[in-house]
Order: sequence, then C-alpha cells, then structure tokens
Amino acid sequence: MKIEVRVPMLSDSVASGTLLPWRKQVGERVTRDEVLVDLETDKVILEIPAPASGTLLELRLPEGAVVKADEVVAVIETSEELAAPVPSAQPAPAGKPESPVKPMAGVKTAMPAAVSAPVAPLPQAQQVIQPGETRREPMSRLRSRVAERLVAAQHSAAMLTTFNEVNMQAVNELRQRYKAEFEVRHGVKLGYMSFFVRAVCRALEQFPIVNAAIDGNDIVWHSDADIGIAISSPRGLVVPILRRAQTLSPAEIERAIADFGQRARETKLTLDDLSGGTFSITNGGVFGSLLSTPILNPPQSAILGMHAIQERPIAENGQVVIRPMMYLALTYDHRLIDGRDAVQFLVAVKAALESPEPLLTHD
Repeated sequence: MKIEVRVPMLSDSVASGTLLPWRKQVGERVTRDEVLVDLETDKVILEIPAPASGTLLELRLPEGAVVKADEVVAVIETSEELAAPVPSAQPAPAGKPESPVKPMAGVKTAMPAAVSAPVAPLPQAQQVIQPGETRREPMSRLRSRVAERLVAAQHSAAMLTTFNEVNMQAVNELRQRYKAEFEVRHGVKLGYMSFFVRAVCRALEQFPIVNAAIDGNDIVWHSDADIGIAISSPRGLVVPILRRAQTLSPAEIERAIADFGQRARETKLTLDDLSGGTFSITNGGVFGSLLSTPILNPPQSAILGMHAIQERPIAENGQVVIRPMMYLALTYDHRLIDGRDAVQFLVAVKAALESPEPLLTHD
C-alpha cells in the first residue's frame, strides 16, 4: 500500500517552509516515526517523520523546495512484495550499518547532529574566502524573516528609547552568597536573568500599559507577563517565550532559560515556544555590548536591553566609589506608551535590582 508523506500543520503565523537535505533516498527502508527530512520555517526547524514503515518509493520534491502545510513531499510503499526487488531494502537490519537517525517514536535524542548540519557547520566551513574572491549564498528563511520583521517594526511603530543605569553590586553580592546553595537545591545555576525577569514582572504590574499592545484601533491588555527571551542560535536570533513569568520562581526561570538555550542550539524549539509574548528582554552584554537601542518585537510595545557590567566610578553618599554598573535601555512604542510611563517603568526595574532580596523569594 502506498502511504503519502505530508507536511505537518503549521501555525497561523507560518505559511510555508523550505525542505532541507533528505535524510533518506528512494529505495531505502524507513521505519515509522523515523525523520525523513527537516523543514525550515521562518521560526523553527520541524521534523517530517515517516507515517509508516516500508520502502521510500518516491521523493515528490527536492531539497530547497518551498512547501505548505499538508502538501505531499514523498511516498512510502508498505507492501513487502513490491519492496523486495529493491536491493537496498533487502538486507536484514543486523547486516546493515546502523543509521545515525533511527529513533523510536517520539525520541529525538539522536537528532542534534543531523538537524544542525545544514544550518550551522556548513556556513562556518565556508567562511574562508580566497583573496580577491567573493561568495554569495541565499539568506536562511529565519534570517530573511528577522530582517523583514525588523524593518517592518521601524516603519510601523513610533519607537523611542529611554536609558538608565543600575548598580549591580547588591545582585552580585546576593549571587555570591547563595549561588552554591541555589545550585545544590535546584540543580541549576543562579544567573542574572532570573533577577531581571522578576524585576520586569514587578514593574509590569505597576505599569500594565508597557505590557499592552496595539491592534488596529484597539489596545489589547494582557493579564500575564509572557516574556520573550532573545537567544542567539546557530540559525540566528530566536525569542522563545517564558509563559506567565510573574508566577515563576527564580529556579523555574533559570531552568526554563537554560532549556531554551540548549534547544535553540539543537534547533529543537517548537512553534509554540516562539509564539505569543507580551514583552521581551535581550542581553547584548554577553557579547560585550556596553550600550545599544533594541528594536521592538511586534506586536509587543516594549523591549528591555541589558548590557555589559563594567566597573565605573560613581558618587555614593558623597564619596566616589567603584561599582559594577550596567546600562539599561527600554525601547517602546510611543503611540501607546507615554514617556512618563516608560521612564518610571525603567526606574522601577532599576529600584528592584538595587534592592534584590525580594526577587529571590517566590511570592
């Protein structure tokens, strides 16, 4: 019996995807739920598995083809009689080298190397260009979509950025005091992001307009703080969403962000991970950025930019002292958020970080 392999259903925000290199070729045996090909979308890489065990009879579309949801991309023959004449399908499993991509249904632990190969190692290997030569390659769908969204954000929103600086001395001391106990108790390191996420959530409670969005002529108010965390991945920038962040403990936040980072490196983030979001945080400081103006992630109305911590002389109680300082930047849509609310929101974040003890407790 012939079984069609179809593109899985995509989200409303993803209309199509691009087929990456096929992992199986015509005539090869496949097992049910074995990944046949990866589908690169604007946001994530999805796996297209075999719907049944059998022989790969036909590849309807080649690598690089743009496909839509439910489109047929291959055909599998499940009849052993028709599969018998195909030489590559005959050897028993024990006499055939084990495929590196042969997981059980629902198991993806063997996938990272195969998934990342077309999106990370190849571009890196091609970076060497001989003197006097140039090289051209197409943008990935993710890079193209990010470029499109960034340009659209600048055209559609009245973006304005306000700045402040925060003394990170108290946060540093708190991390040093509790980091060993925190890691033993929760199995995850106590980083800076849990402090910032919780400080943002508290400030959003005071200034809910910063968590709102414009939809046509309406203002959409959000009861939950669904915080997007900008993460660099082999394919480019991704922003997975920390759902209902206002309800999460510091340990839950740190675990979730660590998980996002690992799955971003392995291209295992799902469309649900990247959909929605009411506010975003980006940390250019991990790359050494001292000051920048982040760009909105529509339809969100604000984004907080963290930067590098740098020891600087400041005035404290009439004395010049050296303190670890960080510049903060809040970019906001001035169509919705007044300057007063934006400035006071950022001051509230600063105040929470400079008295951070309550941020370590789970309300």
